[in-house]
Amino acid sequence: MTARIVSSRDGQIGLLGSIGVRFMIDGKEVSDRFSLVEHPISPHALAAPLHRHTREEEYSFVVRGRMGALLGDEVVFANPGDLIVKPRNQWHTFWNAGDDWASILEIISPAGFDRFFHELGRHHCSRQICTGRPLLSLWPGYCSRNHSGLGPAFPTYLSRRPGLYRS
Repeated sequence: MTARIVSSRDGQIGLLGSIGVRFMIDGKEVSDRFSLVEHPISPHALAAPLHRHTREEEYSFVVRGRMGALLGDEVVFANPGDLIVKPRNQWHTFWNAGDDWASILEIISPAGFDRFFHELGRHHCSRQICTGRPLLSLWPGYCSRNHSGLGPAFPTYLSRRPGLYRS
């Protein structure tokens, strides 16, 4: 890795439904020790299905807006300057809990999950909205290698929590 400034115009970008992705530091640049990704999230949008990682920790630093997260059975809310820690094997999901766009910096350690976003880019999801078949076809294959999978009860849990996306 070389010393440099990563400007707001740098990095591969794309949209995955209601969440954006911008690669700021690719894991390959730092011997896969970590990766850094920016996620802009549209108002009241769920950013990811309930899931857990078996080999990575995730750290979500809130840059703007208000972020909600389900960590195990606990619902938490974070504001700009707050950091949400998601250890490996912790069931979690997160969403924009506000009326305006939110933005988080996601540190993934070790790197690895960032490759899921790169794979989506190879399926023509970069710089356009990616939903449906490309997203659904890649997620299970990736989860089978690196994750314990998705939480099947999550939609039911949400339906019993009116107003969850608002704080």
